[in-house]
Formats: sequence, C-alpha cells, structure tokens
Amino acid sequence: MASLRTDEAETHLVSRSVPVSAPSFRAVLDAAEAPRTVWSAPDEATVVGEGAAATVTADGPNRFDRVREAAEELFSSGDVHAGTEAARPRLFGGFAFHADSAHGPPWEGFPGARFVFPRVQVTYTDDGAWLTVNAVGPDADSEAVEERLDRERERIASLPDAGPVADPPGVVDRRRTTARDDWNASVDAAVDRIRAGDLLKVVLAQALEVDLEAPLSVPDVLERLGDAYPECYRFLVEPEPEPDPESGPESDAAADRPQASFFGATPERLVSLRGRTVETDALAGTTGRGETPAEDEWLAQELLNDEKNVHEHELVAETVREQLAPFASSVNAPERRVKRLATVQHLWTPVTATLSENEHVLSLVEALHPTPAVGGLPPETALETIRDTEPFDRGWYAAPVGWIDAAGYGTFAVALRSAVARGDVATLFAGVGVVEDSDPDREWDEVQLKYRALLDELER
Repeated sequence: MASLRTDEAETHLVSRSVPVSAPSFRAVLDAAEAPRTVWSAPDEATVVGEGAAATVTADGPNRFDRVREAAEELFSSGDVHAGTEAARPRLFGGFAFHADSAHGPPWEGFPGARFVFPRVQVTYTDDGAWLTVNAVGPDADSEAVEERLDRERERIASLPDAGPVADPPGVVDRRRTTARDDWNASVDAAVDRIRAGDLLKVVLAQALEVDLEAPLSVPDVLERLGDAYPECYRFLVEPEPEPDPESGPESDAAADRPQASFFGATPERLVSLRGRTVETDALAGTTGRGETPAEDEWLAQELLNDEKNVHEHELVAETVREQLAPFASSVNAPERRVKRLATVQHLWTPVTATLSENEHVLSLVEALHPTPAVGGLPPETALETIRDTEPFDRGWYAAPVGWIDAAGYGTFAVALRSAVARGDVATLFAGVGVVEDSDPDREWDEVQLKYRALLDELER
C-alpha cells in the first residue's frame, strides 16, 4: 500500500508563489532544511525544494499505481496560485530499481518509492525566479500560507553570498564491491547464458565506496556537475533525517548522524509527458572522448560502426519502441547518433510518440522501467541474473527519478552517473551492457570510464 503522510491529518492543499530576485542556487540549497530536493533538466525550470509538506511512500510491485493514487488524492483538493506554470505544485522523487529493494546500506531511508511535496521551493526559469510556499492539511488556509510566504521571501533575500564554488573534497580511500576476478567470471557467465539462448543482454553494475578528506558539500558538487554536464538531468533526493539504527532516537549518535543524499547528473531521460506527447531516449553504447577534435571525431565514428555497441544499442531502441506501442497512435525514432558528454560519448536515439488517449506519466514509467539500457532482455531473466550476480543492492541507482504534477504530466530520468553520500563517505555506481561478444576486460574499463563523471567532482 502507499502511504500519504502530511503535516496534518487530512488532505487539503494550499500553494502560493511570488516572483523574487534570483537567489544563489548554492545559498538556497545550503540553507534548506532536510529533506532537500533538486531537479534540473534541459529545457525545464530548475527547482530547489526544502522540507516536506506531504510525503508519498510505497513498496512492492504495485508501487507505481499506489503512488499515482496517493498523488491524485493529494492534488484533488487544491487552492493554488502559482503565478507561473513552472512554480505549480509538483511531487518530486523516485523509485528503487527492484520492487523488493532491501533498503540496506547505503540505502537506509530510501523505500521502494518516495515522493516529496516541498514546504518551500525556489524555481529558476529563463524569465526569473519564483518562491513558493506549500501547505497540506485542514489548517492550511490561504492567509497563513501568504504570511509564511512573506517571511520566506525575507529569509531568501537575506541569505549570505555563497562565495566561490569549493574544490572537490578529495578521495583518501576506495573500496570495490566487485573484485576483478569475480567481475570476469560474472561477465563470462552472462555471455554463456546469452550464447545458450537464455538471454539477449544483461546490464551488470559495480559499486565503489570512497572515503573523502572532508564531508561532501552537496550544493558545491551539484554546481560543479551543472557546469560540467549542462545537457544532463541533475537531481538530489534525500530521506527525512532518521536516527542511527543502533542508537535510541535521543542519543547523541542519532542527532549527529550525517544526512544521506542521493544525487547525480544523468544523460538518460526515461520519459517526459505533456498532453499526449511523449519523449524518451534510447541510450546505449559507450566510448571515451578524444584529446583533440580529430581524435574525438574518430572515436565517435568508430562507435557508430562498432558491431558490439550497435547491437547493444539497437536492442534498447527496438524495445523502447515496442514498450510505447500499446499506448501510442504513432512512434517516431530517427537514426541513431552520438551524444557527447564531458568524459564519454554514447550512441543515442531520441524517441517521440503521440498517445492514442490520455495517460498518467507513471503508467509510462512503469511500462519503460527498467529499459534494456539498465536491465536487459528478456526483462525478467535479466533481473534475475542481476539479483544473482551483483554483490550489492542497487537501491535507487538506474531507477526512475523525476516529478509529477496534478495533470498527470511529468519528466523522469534514469538515475545513472549517481552516488549516495553521507558525511565523508560516498558510494558511486556504474554499469555496462553485456551482449554475446562482450569482453570482461573491455567492460571493466567502461565501468571505470563511467565512474569518472562523479569521481572528477570528488577527487582533488
């Protein structure tokens, strides 16, 4: 079942927004109380959320439906004055990769699904910034919310200058969950299953835990990721602060336990829905970047003609088209191309579709997750292989993160190039697609290349 928890016993939503002089992104995020939320996507407004006026959580295989039902309940009774569409009420959050995620370290506080309706949010648009105050409950009246809005406007205006972006904290130690020999054996075993006809493809991942020289500044690392990957989807999801599981709620250890933060800058959109227009991506096949424009172009052309990468990519693209077909009156997928990022290049096919009737974005999220780019084919056999092979819980890695509005529209990305940080420890994740002609050493190198997106922002 889904749980809708609000500040009060009953559901009644009030939302008020006002334009403000654009405050520093880092200053707003640094001053925000947990749980903090960040969403930033190409061609969309950037949102920084603080606190939770309402929280939706769900576990189990029906979590997509349960979240949808709870979201519809939340939005069903709304007194909203947004001022601009970008500042309209939205739920921000995501899902675990597996329906039965174990919630073990480092995923304490991250259930099968969790969405937050922020108490306070700052929305950055091309035309300026907006401050929004949200309240939920029988005592959430417009007058009280407007008074809170005035106080928050004064607080935001008085935030100190954030100063220059801090350097990365530095990495002092690292621990792999998968030894090299174990990795080689798991890739070879997957290839054997593919050649035997049990699988077409499976995505195997690794986790890398690093000790940092100092506690991670999430505002600084998200700012650096935005500079390095402006074309990617940046996100931050935090659980509400929880006591240390080995200590009582009143203990010093519980009070001092660092806040967990799941964040990243992913190149892959899972789905975007507005009206009956759907946009999604097939992103699979990877190579590095060249040191010169000529080398960069050579690598891109090699990727476009590489049999293994093209095969892997076409499996993903064809499956995405098939997954959308039951919902759509038309699906359009142009020729694959190369998407260049700061450290890697990917084969990319943008896919658009027109729905035959109105749908909620979560219906499409459920239909598309996990794509073959992060799971495999056939889906159930690939998920079983992942469960049997990976010596860690994926948690929310490679799962949908994004937002939902009252109309059932939304955007979700695939949580790649991501990490969970708590204080001075961070756990990074990266994976590769294994197909019939995969080589363990080459796949190992690709994982290390994908780690670079976040390691570059953590290492001095």
